[in-house]
Amino acid sequence: MTAPRKTAAPADEAPKPAGPGRPKDLSKRAAILEAATRMFIRLGYDATSMDQIAAEAGVSKLTVYSHFGDKEALFLAAVKAHCERFLPTLLFEPSPETPLRERLLAIAEAFWTMLSSPEAVQGHRMLCSPQLAGTPLAQMFWEVGPQRTHDDFAALLRRRVQAGELAIEDVDRAAGQFFALLEGEPYERLVYGCGETSPEEARAHTTSSVDLFLRAYASQR
Repeated sequence: MTAPRKTAAPADEAPKPAGPGRPKDLSKRAAILEAATRMFIRLGYDATSMDQIAAEAGVSKLTVYSHFGDKEALFLAAVKAHCERFLPTLLFEPSPETPLRERLLAIAEAFWTMLSSPEAVQGHRMLCSPQLAGTPLAQMFWEVGPQRTHDDFAALLRRRVQAGELAIEDVDRAAGQFFALLEGEPYERLVYGCGETSPEEARAHTTSSVDLFLRAYASQR
C-alpha cells in the first residue's frame, strides 16, 4: 500500500468539519467505514479520494464529510472500527467468574483473528514504509489501535493482580509481552508473505502463548 503523506489536498478534497446538524445515519456511517477500509487497502492512502470512497459506499461526498470531516479522520475511524470489531470492550470486562486462562485464551484468539486479517497485514506493511514511519498519522494510528488494546488489556491484568490470580510488578510491560508473544513468527511470516497459518496452527500458537504467559505471571498460591 502507498503510505499517506502530509501534502496539500486538491480543492475537492479539502477537509470539511463535521457539523452538529441532524443525528447521523448509522447505516451510512458503517457503509462509509467499510468502503474506506476496502479502498485504503486496494489503492493506498494517497491514491484514495473521498469521491472514490463515497462512490464505493453508495453515498454522496457531502455525506462522507458530514460523518468524518476529512480523509485523515476517516482513516483513523476505520482503524478504530476494525479493532473494536475484533476486540470489543466487552472482551476486557472484569467478569471475575470467568477463569483467568479462559479469559486470556478468548482475548488471544480474538487478537490473532484481527492480526491475521488482510486489513491488518496490509496496514502493518503501510505503517512500516519509510513515507509513514514517524509521521503524525502513524502516531495517531497507534493511539486509536494498538494503544487502546494495550490499555484495555493492562486494566484487565491489574484487576486480576488485585484478585491475587497474577503476580506482576510491571503490568504495562507484561501487557506488551503478551501481545508480542501472540505475534511471534507466525505473524512475521504473514507480513513477509511467506505463507499463512492454518486454523490448527493458529490455535496451537495462541494456546502455547497464553500458557507461557501464565507460567511467567500466574500467582503461586
